[in-house]
Amino acid sequence: MATLLPLGNSHDAACVHIRELTMQACRVAYSSAGAVAEGIATGVTALLETVRSREIELDRLDREIDSAVTTHITGTSEGSAREMLACMKLAISIERIGDLLLGFSNRAIVASTRCEMEDIRDLTLMASRLEKMLFEIREAFETRNLDRALSVLRSDAEIDRLRNLVFVRHLDNPGGSHRSESFHVVFMTQALERAGDHVKNMAEEVCHLVSGQSVRHLLRSIDKPLEQMFLDQLRHKHAL
Repeated sequence: MATLLPLGNSHDAACVHIRELTMQACRVAYSSAGAVAEGIATGVTALLETVRSREIELDRLDREIDSAVTTHITGTSEGSAREMLACMKLAISIERIGDLLLGFSNRAIVASTRCEMEDIRDLTLMASRLEKMLFEIREAFETRNLDRALSVLRSDAEIDRLRNLVFVRHLDNPGGSHRSESFHVVFMTQALERAGDHVKNMAEEVCHLVSGQSVRHLLRSIDKPLEQMFLDQLRHKHAL
């Protein structure tokens, strides 16, 4: 487990409240992804229909976090201000994930019973991976666990791989087979892939909050895996 940095002023009630709202939003998004995964796997429409109420709740939390940060960030400590800004960025990503999951569920309600089993399988795997990523990012944010955040960055590659499989099957269609519900399947796949990208952005934000270092500039190098370079840089900084 990575070394944890201070959380800021623990007596700052506003910062604590904003942090709790962000954790709540993470939990709602996690449960929404779980409903999508189970709903597409089982074809139970009632599960998919619950995503709408969760999306409404995420919209409310996003507005509440934005309002609280705007009201309280001026005059607070540097550590609390940094955390408030991180919470606002996380909330924006979570709200967009909610929108994408709602779009997915609306299409799944219409088309899932007509989708082929290999599409149901891959969409279920993608949604389950997204659910796991949301669980890990919540844990990473709550405990300031850098290793957990980096694990989320690695997990996004699996969602991309599954997206590519579906796209090849429906867009390239090398076998020339007739594909059922290709329009809906492609858009559902894209929604889950974009949701994974937003969780990846959240992981980068948690890395920055915990370490004070940015992950993005490391993309220039191809000599080492991104996560290893980031950890090496932190070790070098602490040694200095």
